[in-house]
Amino acid sequence: MFLRFFGALREAGIPVSLREHLGFLDALSHDLAGRELDGLHGLARTCLVKDERFFDRFDRVFGEVFRGVENLSAAMEQADIPAEWLAKRFQRLLSDEEKAAIEAMGGLDKLMETLRQRLAEQKGRHEGGSKWIGTGGTSPFGADGYNPEGVRIGQDANRNFRAVKVWDRREFKDLDGEAEIGTRAIKVALRRLRRFARTGAPDELDLDGTIDGTARQGWLNVRMRPERRNGAKVLLLLDVGGSMDWHVGVCEELFSAARAEFRRLDHFYFHNCVYERVWRDNRRRRTESTPTLDLIRSLPADTHLIVVGDASMSPYEIVSPGGSVEHINEEAGEVWIRRLAAHFPKLAWINPLPEEQWGWTHSVGMVRRLVEDRMYPLTLDGLERAMRALAR
Repeated sequence: MFLRFFGALREAGIPVSLREHLGFLDALSHDLAGRELDGLHGLARTCLVKDERFFDRFDRVFGEVFRGVENLSAAMEQADIPAEWLAKRFQRLLSDEEKAAIEAMGGLDKLMETLRQRLAEQKGRHEGGSKWIGTGGTSPFGADGYNPEGVRIGQDANRNFRAVKVWDRREFKDLDGEAEIGTRAIKVALRRLRRFARTGAPDELDLDGTIDGTARQGWLNVRMRPERRNGAKVLLLLDVGGSMDWHVGVCEELFSAARAEFRRLDHFYFHNCVYERVWRDNRRRRTESTPTLDLIRSLPADTHLIVVGDASMSPYEIVSPGGSVEHINEEAGEVWIRRLAAHFPKLAWINPLPEEQWGWTHSVGMVRRLVEDRMYPLTLDGLERAMRALAR
Protein backbone atom coordinates (compact mmCIF):
# COMPACT_ATOMS: atom_id res chain seq x y z
CA MET A 1 0.00 0.00 0.00
CA PHE A 2 2.77 2.46 0.89
CA LEU A 3 4.61 1.76 -2.34
CA ARG A 4 1.39 2.49 -4.25
CA PHE A 5 1.03 5.66 -2.16
CA PHE A 6 4.55 6.75 -3.17
CA GLY A 7 3.82 6.11 -6.85
CA ALA A 8 0.49 7.97 -6.68
CA LEU A 9 2.20 11.03 -5.17
CA ARG A 10 4.75 11.06 -7.99
CA GLU A 11 2.00 10.67 -10.61
CA ALA A 12 0.15 13.65 -9.08
CA GLY A 13 3.20 15.84 -9.70
CA ILE A 14 4.34 16.05 -6.06
CA PRO A 15 8.17 16.03 -5.97
CA VAL A 16 8.76 13.14 -3.56
CA SER A 17 12.20 11.51 -3.48
CA LEU A 18 13.01 7.91 -2.63
CA ARG A 19 15.06 9.12 0.35
CA GLU A 20 12.00 10.96 1.73
CA HIS A 21 9.86 7.87 1.24
CA LEU A 22 12.39 5.71 3.12
CA GLY A 23 12.45 8.29 5.92
CA PHE A 24 8.66 8.09 6.10
CA LEU A 25 8.78 4.27 6.35
CA ASP A 26 11.43 4.53 9.08
CA ALA A 27 9.19 6.90 11.05
CA LEU A 28 6.33 4.41 10.68
CA SER A 29 8.51 1.62 12.04
CA HIS A 30 9.01 3.70 15.20
CA ASP A 31 5.22 4.05 15.59
CA LEU A 32 5.31 7.85 15.22
CA ALA A 33 1.93 7.88 13.45
CA GLY A 34 0.04 6.22 16.31
CA ARG A 35 -3.04 4.13 15.53
CA GLU A 36 -5.24 6.79 13.95
CA LEU A 37 -5.53 7.71 10.27
CA ASP A 38 -5.14 11.39 11.19
CA GLY A 39 -1.74 10.60 12.69
CA LEU A 40 -0.68 8.78 9.52
CA HIS A 41 -1.85 11.74 7.43
CA GLY A 42 0.13 14.24 9.50
CA LEU A 43 3.29 12.14 9.53
CA ALA A 44 3.15 11.44 5.79
CA ARG A 45 2.62 15.08 4.91
CA THR A 46 5.48 16.16 7.19
CA CYS A 47 7.90 13.66 5.66
CA LEU A 48 6.87 13.83 2.02
CA VAL A 49 5.62 17.35 1.24
CA LYS A 50 8.12 20.19 1.34
CA ASP A 51 6.03 22.95 -0.25
CA GLU A 52 2.58 24.01 0.96
CA ARG A 53 1.46 24.48 -2.65
CA PHE A 54 1.16 20.70 -2.87
CA PHE A 55 -0.92 20.20 0.30
CA ASP A 56 -4.21 19.97 -1.61
CA ARG A 57 -2.85 17.47 -4.15
CA PHE A 58 -1.41 15.40 -1.29
CA ASP A 59 -4.79 15.32 0.49
CA ARG A 60 -6.50 14.09 -2.67
CA VAL A 61 -3.96 11.29 -3.22
CA PHE A 62 -4.06 10.30 0.46
CA GLY A 63 -7.86 10.09 0.36
CA GLU A 64 -7.78 7.88 -2.75
CA VAL A 65 -5.09 5.48 -1.53
CA PHE A 66 -6.36 5.06 2.04
CA ARG A 67 -10.07 5.17 1.29
CA GLY A 68 -11.93 2.60 3.36
CA VAL A 69 -9.27 2.23 6.06
CA GLU A 70 -11.74 3.64 8.58
CA ASN A 71 -15.10 1.91 8.24
CA LEU A 72 -17.00 3.95 10.82
CA SER A 73 -16.74 7.59 11.82
CA ALA A 74 -16.08 8.56 15.44
CA ALA A 75 -19.59 9.93 15.78
CA MET A 76 -21.20 6.64 14.78
CA GLU A 77 -18.93 4.65 17.10
CA GLN A 78 -19.99 6.84 20.00
CA ALA A 79 -23.64 6.19 19.14
CA ASP A 80 -23.01 2.39 19.16
CA ILE A 81 -24.64 1.84 15.76
CA PRO A 82 -23.16 -1.49 14.54
CA ALA A 83 -21.55 -1.42 11.09
CA GLU A 84 -23.51 -4.46 9.90
CA TRP A 85 -26.76 -2.51 10.28
CA LEU A 86 -25.54 -0.19 7.53
CA ALA A 87 -23.94 -2.69 5.15
CA LYS A 88 -24.89 -1.66 1.61
CA ARG A 89 -26.45 -4.59 -0.24
CA PHE A 90 -29.02 -2.94 -2.42
CA GLN A 91 -30.53 0.48 -3.07
CA ARG A 92 -34.31 0.88 -2.93
CA LEU A 93 -35.76 2.04 -6.27
CA LEU A 94 -39.17 3.62 -5.83
CA SER A 95 -41.68 4.98 -8.30
CA ASP A 96 -42.95 8.56 -8.02
CA GLU A 97 -46.25 7.24 -6.64
CA GLU A 98 -44.47 5.25 -3.92
CA LYS A 99 -42.34 8.26 -2.97
CA ALA A 100 -45.45 10.43 -2.68
CA ALA A 101 -47.04 7.88 -0.35
CA ILE A 102 -44.16 7.99 2.15
CA GLU A 103 -45.00 10.50 4.85
CA ALA A 104 -42.51 12.75 6.64
CA MET A 105 -42.05 12.43 10.40
CA GLY A 106 -43.69 15.75 11.19
CA GLY A 107 -40.85 18.07 12.09
CA LEU A 108 -37.25 18.14 13.27
CA ASP A 109 -38.01 17.59 16.96
CA LYS A 110 -40.25 14.61 16.22
CA LEU A 111 -37.63 13.12 13.88
CA MET A 112 -34.80 13.31 16.45
CA GLU A 113 -37.00 11.98 19.26
CA THR A 114 -37.98 9.01 17.09
CA LEU A 115 -34.30 8.33 16.32
CA ARG A 116 -33.54 8.18 20.06
CA GLN A 117 -36.36 5.66 20.51
CA ARG A 118 -35.13 3.49 17.61
CA LEU A 119 -31.59 3.40 19.06
CA ALA A 120 -33.00 2.22 22.38
CA GLU A 121 -35.28 -0.45 20.85
CA GLN A 122 -33.42 -1.91 17.86
CA LYS A 123 -31.40 -5.08 18.50
CA GLY A 124 -30.15 -6.13 15.07
CA ARG A 125 -29.52 -5.31 11.42
CA HIS A 126 -32.46 -4.38 9.19
CA GLU A 127 -32.72 -3.96 5.44
CA GLY A 128 -35.44 -2.65 3.17
CA GLY A 129 -37.98 -1.70 5.82
CA SER A 130 -39.88 1.40 6.83
CA LYS A 131 -39.10 1.70 10.55
CA TRP A 132 -35.69 0.55 11.81
CA ILE A 133 -32.19 1.91 11.22
CA GLY A 134 -30.88 0.16 8.13
CA THR A 135 -30.36 0.32 4.39
CA GLY A 136 -32.39 0.43 1.22
CA GLY A 137 -35.74 1.13 2.80
CA THR A 138 -38.14 3.99 3.47
CA SER A 139 -37.23 4.44 7.13
CA PRO A 140 -36.11 7.97 8.07
CA PHE A 141 -32.88 6.51 9.53
CA GLY A 142 -30.04 4.80 7.64
CA ALA A 143 -28.51 4.77 4.18
CA ASP A 144 -29.25 4.17 0.49
CA GLY A 145 -33.02 4.35 0.78
CA TYR A 146 -35.62 7.07 0.38
CA ASN A 147 -37.46 9.31 2.83
CA PRO A 148 -38.40 12.98 2.41
CA GLU A 149 -37.12 13.86 5.91
CA GLY A 150 -34.46 11.57 7.31
CA VAL A 151 -31.17 11.24 9.18
CA ARG A 152 -28.50 9.90 6.81
CA ILE A 153 -26.21 7.42 8.62
CA GLY A 154 -23.14 5.77 7.11
CA GLN A 155 -23.70 6.76 3.47
CA ASP A 156 -20.73 8.28 1.68
CA ALA A 157 -22.62 10.56 -0.74
CA ASN A 158 -25.88 12.37 -1.43
CA ARG A 159 -28.62 10.61 -3.36
CA ASN A 160 -31.82 12.65 -2.86
CA PHE A 161 -30.53 15.87 -1.18
CA ARG A 162 -33.24 15.64 1.49
CA ALA A 163 -31.38 14.60 4.65
CA VAL A 164 -32.25 16.65 7.72
CA LYS A 165 -29.15 15.47 9.64
CA VAL A 166 -26.00 13.64 8.52
CA TRP A 167 -24.68 11.22 11.18
CA ASP A 168 -21.06 11.19 10.00
CA ARG A 169 -17.83 13.00 10.78
CA ARG A 170 -17.09 14.42 7.35
CA GLU A 171 -13.86 16.06 6.26
CA PHE A 172 -13.78 18.87 3.69
CA LYS A 173 -10.88 20.21 1.64
CA ASP A 174 -9.72 23.77 1.06
CA LEU A 175 -10.07 24.97 -2.52
CA ASP A 176 -6.79 25.03 -4.43
CA GLY A 177 -5.83 28.67 -4.94
CA GLU A 178 -3.18 27.64 -7.47
CA ALA A 179 -5.58 25.95 -9.89
CA GLU A 180 -4.85 26.62 -13.52
CA ILE A 181 -7.49 28.75 -15.22
CA GLY A 182 -8.78 27.08 -18.33
CA THR A 183 -9.90 30.43 -19.76
CA ARG A 184 -9.19 34.05 -18.96
CA ALA A 185 -12.86 34.86 -19.32
CA ILE A 186 -13.54 34.41 -15.58
CA LYS A 187 -10.90 37.02 -14.76
CA VAL A 188 -12.34 39.35 -17.37
CA ALA A 189 -15.80 39.02 -15.80
CA LEU A 190 -14.46 39.76 -12.32
CA ARG A 191 -12.69 42.88 -13.56
CA ARG A 192 -16.02 44.65 -13.81
CA LEU A 193 -15.78 45.04 -10.03
CA ARG A 194 -12.54 47.00 -10.16
CA ARG A 195 -12.42 50.22 -8.16
CA PHE A 196 -9.09 51.84 -8.95
CA ALA A 197 -7.61 54.33 -6.51
CA ARG A 198 -4.16 55.69 -5.70
CA THR A 199 -3.33 54.94 -2.09
CA GLY A 200 -0.18 54.24 -0.11
CA ALA A 201 3.39 55.48 -0.50
CA PRO A 202 4.27 57.64 -3.55
CA ASP A 203 6.62 55.16 -5.22
CA GLU A 204 5.57 55.52 -8.88
CA LEU A 205 6.88 58.20 -11.26
CA ASP A 206 4.24 60.77 -12.21
CA LEU A 207 5.45 61.52 -15.70
CA ASP A 208 2.79 64.09 -16.57
CA GLY A 209 3.25 65.85 -13.23
CA THR A 210 7.04 65.87 -13.65
CA ILE A 211 6.80 67.45 -17.13
CA ASP A 212 4.29 70.01 -15.91
CA GLY A 213 6.34 70.93 -12.82
CA THR A 214 9.58 71.15 -14.77
CA ALA A 215 8.00 73.39 -17.41
CA ARG A 216 6.50 75.73 -14.81
CA GLN A 217 9.61 76.10 -12.63
CA GLY A 218 12.37 75.95 -15.23
CA TRP A 219 14.30 73.09 -13.60
CA LEU A 220 13.81 69.38 -13.18
CA ASN A 221 10.97 68.77 -10.74
CA VAL A 222 10.47 65.04 -10.28
CA ARG A 223 7.05 64.14 -8.92
CA MET A 224 5.96 60.78 -7.55
CA ARG A 225 2.53 59.31 -6.90
CA PRO A 226 1.04 56.20 -5.26
CA GLU A 227 0.50 53.15 -7.43
CA ARG A 228 -2.95 52.81 -8.97
CA ARG A 229 -4.55 49.72 -7.41
CA ASN A 230 -7.88 47.99 -7.31
CA GLY A 231 -9.50 49.31 -4.15
CA ALA A 232 -12.51 46.98 -4.13
CA LYS A 233 -12.89 45.14 -0.80
CA VAL A 234 -14.28 41.61 -1.25
CA LEU A 235 -15.48 39.01 1.28
CA LEU A 236 -15.76 35.59 -0.37
CA LEU A 237 -17.78 32.87 1.42
CA LEU A 238 -17.42 29.41 -0.13
CA ASP A 239 -19.70 26.42 0.46
CA VAL A 240 -17.72 23.15 0.62
CA GLY A 241 -18.58 19.48 1.03
CA GLY A 242 -21.66 17.47 0.18
CA SER A 243 -23.26 18.37 -3.14
CA MET A 244 -20.57 21.04 -3.69
CA ASP A 245 -18.05 18.25 -4.34
CA TRP A 246 -19.48 18.06 -7.87
CA HIS A 247 -18.50 21.69 -8.51
CA VAL A 248 -14.98 21.77 -7.04
CA GLY A 249 -13.27 22.30 -10.42
CA VAL A 250 -15.17 25.40 -11.49
CA CYS A 251 -15.14 26.80 -7.93
CA GLU A 252 -11.36 26.46 -7.81
CA GLU A 253 -11.11 28.38 -11.06
CA LEU A 254 -13.30 31.13 -9.63
CA PHE A 255 -11.28 31.15 -6.38
CA SER A 256 -7.98 31.44 -8.25
CA ALA A 257 -9.31 34.24 -10.45
CA ALA A 258 -10.62 36.15 -7.42
CA ARG A 259 -7.27 35.89 -5.63
CA ALA A 260 -5.53 37.23 -8.72
CA GLU A 261 -7.94 40.10 -9.35
CA PHE A 262 -8.70 41.42 -5.84
CA ARG A 263 -5.83 42.56 -3.65
CA ARG A 264 -8.18 43.13 -0.71
CA LEU A 265 -9.83 39.71 -0.50
CA ASP A 266 -10.92 37.80 2.61
CA HIS A 267 -12.22 34.27 2.14
CA PHE A 268 -13.93 31.83 4.50
CA TYR A 269 -15.70 28.47 4.17
CA PHE A 270 -19.08 27.22 5.35
CA HIS A 271 -21.20 24.12 4.74
CA ASN A 272 -24.67 24.34 3.17
CA CYS A 273 -25.82 27.46 5.04
CA VAL A 274 -23.98 30.22 6.90
CA TYR A 275 -24.43 29.92 10.66
CA GLU A 276 -22.70 31.43 13.69
CA ARG A 277 -19.17 30.40 12.62
CA VAL A 278 -17.11 30.20 9.41
CA TRP A 279 -13.53 28.98 8.92
CA ARG A 280 -10.42 29.51 6.76
CA ASP A 281 -8.94 25.99 6.86
CA ASN A 282 -11.16 22.96 6.39
CA ARG A 283 -8.68 20.67 8.15
CA ARG A 284 -9.01 22.77 11.31
CA ARG A 285 -12.62 23.83 11.01
CA ARG A 286 -13.60 22.21 14.31
CA THR A 287 -10.81 23.91 16.29
CA GLU A 288 -10.04 27.15 14.45
CA SER A 289 -13.15 28.98 13.28
CA THR A 290 -14.25 32.61 13.14
CA PRO A 291 -17.52 33.93 14.57
CA THR A 292 -19.70 35.27 11.76
CA LEU A 293 -20.50 38.27 13.95
CA ASP A 294 -16.79 39.18 13.89
CA LEU A 295 -16.99 39.53 10.10
CA ILE A 296 -20.00 41.81 10.42
CA ARG A 297 -18.34 43.92 13.12
CA SER A 298 -14.86 44.16 11.60
CA LEU A 299 -15.54 44.62 7.88
CA PRO A 300 -17.01 47.91 6.59
CA ALA A 301 -20.43 48.00 4.99
CA ASP A 302 -18.98 48.89 1.56
CA THR A 303 -17.32 45.45 1.39
CA HIS A 304 -18.60 43.38 -1.55
CA LEU A 305 -19.96 40.07 -0.25
CA ILE A 306 -19.82 37.16 -2.73
CA VAL A 307 -21.29 33.85 -1.56
CA VAL A 308 -20.60 30.74 -3.66
CA GLY A 309 -22.87 27.75 -3.00
CA ASP A 310 -25.54 25.58 -4.62
CA ALA A 311 -28.06 26.28 -1.79
CA SER A 312 -29.15 22.62 -1.98
CA MET A 313 -30.07 21.41 1.51
CA SER A 314 -32.93 20.43 3.76
CA PRO A 315 -35.31 23.36 4.34
CA TYR A 316 -34.85 22.81 8.09
CA GLU A 317 -31.25 24.02 7.72
CA ILE A 318 -32.61 27.42 6.71
CA VAL A 319 -35.70 27.90 8.85
CA SER A 320 -35.15 25.90 12.06
CA PRO A 321 -32.85 26.36 15.07
CA GLY A 322 -30.91 23.12 15.36
CA GLY A 323 -31.52 22.39 11.69
CA SER A 324 -27.86 22.20 10.64
CA VAL A 325 -26.84 18.73 9.49
CA GLU A 326 -23.60 18.88 11.49
CA HIS A 327 -24.28 20.70 14.74
CA ILE A 328 -27.06 22.14 16.88
CA ASN A 329 -27.27 25.78 15.82
CA GLU A 330 -29.03 28.13 18.24
CA GLU A 331 -30.34 30.40 15.48
CA ALA A 332 -31.79 29.43 12.11
CA GLY A 333 -29.74 29.86 8.95
CA GLU A 334 -32.12 32.48 7.57
CA VAL A 335 -31.31 34.72 10.56
CA TRP A 336 -27.63 34.77 9.61
CA ILE A 337 -28.30 35.29 5.91
CA ARG A 338 -30.48 38.29 6.72
CA ARG A 339 -27.80 39.71 9.03
CA LEU A 340 -25.17 39.45 6.33
CA ALA A 341 -27.47 40.95 3.71
CA ALA A 342 -28.38 43.84 6.02
CA HIS A 343 -24.76 44.71 6.81
CA PHE A 344 -23.36 44.11 3.31
CA PRO A 345 -25.86 45.67 0.88
CA LYS A 346 -23.51 44.84 -2.02
CA LEU A 347 -24.18 41.10 -2.04
CA ALA A 348 -24.23 38.45 -4.77
CA TRP A 349 -24.90 34.71 -4.36
CA ILE A 350 -23.17 32.67 -7.09
CA ASN A 351 -24.81 29.28 -7.69
CA PRO A 352 -22.87 26.61 -9.66
CA LEU A 353 -26.11 24.81 -10.53
CA PRO A 354 -27.52 25.59 -13.99
CA GLU A 355 -30.17 28.28 -13.66
CA GLU A 356 -32.85 26.09 -15.21
CA GLN A 357 -32.40 23.60 -12.32
CA TRP A 358 -32.95 26.06 -9.50
CA GLY A 359 -36.64 25.25 -9.36
CA TRP A 360 -35.95 21.56 -8.73
CA THR A 361 -34.82 22.12 -5.13
CA HIS A 362 -37.04 23.97 -2.66
CA SER A 363 -34.13 25.35 -0.62
CA VAL A 364 -32.68 27.17 -3.64
CA GLY A 365 -35.84 29.24 -3.95
CA MET A 366 -35.80 29.94 -0.20
CA VAL A 367 -32.23 31.27 -0.30
CA ARG A 368 -32.96 33.23 -3.45
CA ARG A 369 -35.80 35.05 -1.68
CA LEU A 370 -33.62 35.72 1.38
CA VAL A 371 -30.98 37.45 -0.78
CA GLU A 372 -33.72 39.37 -2.62
CA ASP A 373 -33.19 37.62 -5.95
CA ARG A 374 -29.47 38.47 -6.04
CA MET A 375 -28.56 34.91 -7.06
CA TYR A 376 -26.59 34.37 -10.26
CA PRO A 377 -25.41 31.21 -12.06
CA LEU A 378 -21.70 30.37 -12.12
CA THR A 379 -21.39 31.05 -15.83
CA LEU A 380 -19.54 33.83 -17.64
CA ASP A 381 -22.81 35.66 -18.27
CA GLY A 382 -23.91 35.10 -14.66
CA LEU A 383 -20.61 36.42 -13.31
CA GLU A 384 -20.80 39.52 -15.49
CA ARG A 385 -24.34 40.20 -14.28
CA ALA A 386 -23.25 39.72 -10.67
CA MET A 387 -20.26 42.04 -11.02
CA ARG A 388 -22.36 44.72 -12.72
CA ALA A 389 -24.89 44.55 -9.87
CA LEU A 390 -22.12 44.80 -7.23
CA ALA A 391 -20.50 47.74 -9.03
CA ARG A 392 -23.63 49.91 -8.92
